[in-house]
Amino acid sequence: MAENWWIYRGTGVPHDGIAALPPAPAWRSFGDWVDSEEELPPPPADDATGLTARRLGRTRQATAYQADDREIHLVNLALHLRRPLLITGKPGVGKSTLAYAVAHELGLGPVLRWPISSRSALRDGLYTYDAIGRLHEAGLRPPDHDGDRQPPAIGQFLRLGPLGTALLPWRTPRVVLIDEIDKSDIDLPNDLLNVFEEGEFEIPELQRLGPGPQEVATADPGRRAIVRGGHVRCAHFPLVVLTSNGEREFPSALLRRCIRLEIQPPTEDRLAAMVAAHLGADRSADGAQRSRLITEFLRRQREDGSDLANDQLLNALLMAERGLWGSAPGRDVIHDVLLRPLNES
Repeated sequence: MAENWWIYRGTGVPHDGIAALPPAPAWRSFGDWVDSEEELPPPPADDATGLTARRLGRTRQATAYQADDREIHLVNLALHLRRPLLITGKPGVGKSTLAYAVAHELGLGPVLRWPISSRSALRDGLYTYDAIGRLHEAGLRPPDHDGDRQPPAIGQFLRLGPLGTALLPWRTPRVVLIDEIDKSDIDLPNDLLNVFEEGEFEIPELQRLGPGPQEVATADPGRRAIVRGGHVRCAHFPLVVLTSNGEREFPSALLRRCIRLEIQPPTEDRLAAMVAAHLGADRSADGAQRSRLITEFLRRQREDGSDLANDQLLNALLMAERGLWGSAPGRDVIHDVLLRPLNES
């Protein structure tokens, strides 16, 4: 049952509830410098293609992600308190999909995804600058009347990363997904703290050019933004979703700044709804093939301790409905290959 303080309702049906989000707490208010929010750009429209379509299912998007009440509560806590949401859980339980579900329902634009590796550094998420490319371009330009070659505008070679784009002054919060933060170098979680606290960052390459505006590329394909004085400052703190497979511990300084959500393995009803969103109605002859495979999937997880991901189930069901279930060897392939536990060597 929806509660009156919920902004995100977990229905999957787009609505304008973000307009009812109360002002930020005084200690998390970032937009005091904005004269009129109407002058701020809205997030780009998300036409449910690309990543969003793959995450939510091209059909039946309203039921693609079945959030339970606890998950809805904690998403709304992150929205109200302007705090990052740290989601932990086993691979394949829908951690990153939740970010897409929130952005889709609240109309917050395309999710800005930053996939993390052991080589990821804070600057990768904020911006990248191709200094060598700019020098090369300058060398190709004809000299001016004084014989000098003027370098091209720096903004042509500077691109804001996913986190940097989310920290631009948008009319409503953006959603940025920092995916698999537990894969990062040990320093990255601590490096994020200042950005999470201040909601802003500086670009030294632009600051050297003075206080004027510079046009730069963003993480939104084909879109550009104006940065003044090399300073990017948000008007609304983005919904930052960090996902973790639970493979490491994080510093307490990060944990105390986050709303922490642990996603449990899905129930049978929740799995069935997720499968229906991606694959449509059960097209097997007796209408029970899908139910049998879901039951087997859950039995292996709960009784055998098998580490299985939701996308393995989707793959198995897709191939079963394409005919692989029709023979004993085919069923063996589904059980032994497509539903092979991740913790089995």
